[in-house]
Amino acid sequence: MSRPKIAAVIVVLLVVTLGLLSRHRANAALATQTDAQTVTPVTVIRPKSGSQAIELTLPGNIEAAEEASIYARTSGYLKKWYVDIGAEVKEGQLLAEIDAPEVDQQLHQAQADLANAVAANQIAQLTATRWKDLRESDSVSKQEADEKISIAAASAAAVKAAEANLQRLRELAGFKRIVAPFDGIVTARNTDIGQLITAGGGSGPELFRVAAVNLLRLYVKVPQSYAAAMTPGTEARVVFPDRPGMSFASKLVATSNAIDVTTRTLLAQLMVDNSKRDLLPGSYAEVHFNLPARAVSALRVPANTLLSRGDGLSLATVDANNRVRLKHIQLGRDFGSEIEIIGGIAPEDRVIVSPSDSLVNSQRVQIVTPGNSDKLPQTSQSTS
Repeated sequence: MSRPKIAAVIVVLLVVTLGLLSRHRANAALATQTDAQTVTPVTVIRPKSGSQAIELTLPGNIEAAEEASIYARTSGYLKKWYVDIGAEVKEGQLLAEIDAPEVDQQLHQAQADLANAVAANQIAQLTATRWKDLRESDSVSKQEADEKISIAAASAAAVKAAEANLQRLRELAGFKRIVAPFDGIVTARNTDIGQLITAGGGSGPELFRVAAVNLLRLYVKVPQSYAAAMTPGTEARVVFPDRPGMSFASKLVATSNAIDVTTRTLLAQLMVDNSKRDLLPGSYAEVHFNLPARAVSALRVPANTLLSRGDGLSLATVDANNRVRLKHIQLGRDFGSEIEIIGGIAPEDRVIVSPSDSLVNSQRVQIVTPGNSDKLPQTSQSTS
C-alpha cells in the first residue's frame, strides 16, 4: 500500500477514535447528571430529649357525688308537692304526697282480715285445748284430737299471714309520702297536683331528682398512652369556661383499670370540693395534669416523621453515606404535634421530615435545608 493511502487510513482512524471518545465522555456526563437529578431531596431533624415533665389537658364532665331519681312506690293521684327545683332538702324531708284511696281500702280490709283471723284462732286454740283434755281421759279418739290441734296450728299461721299482709299494706301506704333520700338539691320536678301516679321506676315517670352537690365527681377519659401515669393521688387543676380566671384543685381517686376497646381510653375519676357551690353538676371542665418525667430514656420527634406500613410504625433516617435506613420504633406518649419514642432510634440519628411512602432501604437521598432549593442539582445541556 502506498504511503498516501496509509496516511489517509490513519487519519480516518484518528477521526473515528476521537469521535468515539467524545461521545463516551458526553454519555458519561449525561449519566452523572441524570443520576444526580434522580436523588431524592429530604429535610432531616435530630430527635430531642423527651424526658421532661409535661402538662396534659383533657376534657372532663362534672357529676354530683350522689344523685337519685325518685319514683312512686304506690299508685294514685298527686295530692300536693312541697318543693320545687333548686330547693335544698334534708334527708327524710317531705317532697310530695300521693292520694291513694285503693291502698287505703286494701289497708282497711287487711285490718278486718286480721281481726277475723285472730278471732278464728282464739276459738281454734280453745277447741284444741279442750280436745287435748278429752283425749287424756280417752273420751275422744286420737285422730279427732289431732285434727283439732292441726286446725289450731293452721289458724295461728293464718294470723301471722294476716299480720304480714297488714304490715305490707302499711308500708305501701307509707309510700304515699315522697321523701328525700339524702341531703341535697332538687334538680328536677316532673309532676304536678292531680297527676296520675303509677308505681314503679320502670313504667312510672320520674317525680323528682335530688343531687348532693357539696362534693362533685369529675370523670375524664385518658388516652391509653398516659394510662400508666394515672395513679390514685395524682393531683390536677380544673378550669371551667363559665368561671374565667378561676381554677379548682382536684385529686384522682380511682380509675376503671380497663381500657375501653372503642375509644382506647382509661376512665379516671377525680373529686372536686364544691362546698361553696361555685360549680354545677353536668358542667364541662378542662383538667390539667402535671405528669412527671418518664423514668426511661425517651426521645421526641415531630408527628409528621412517622411512616405507617404493614410491618408497623417506623422512622426513615439517613446514614453517613446519605442512604435511607428505615428503623422500627416503639411509641410512647402522643403530644399532638410531637411523638415520644422510647425505643428504636438514637439521639444522633438524622430523621427525615415528611418522608415519602415510596422510600426504601438504601435509597440514595440528598439532605437540603428548607427554602434552599438552589442546592439541588441543576439540569445542564450536554452535546455529543
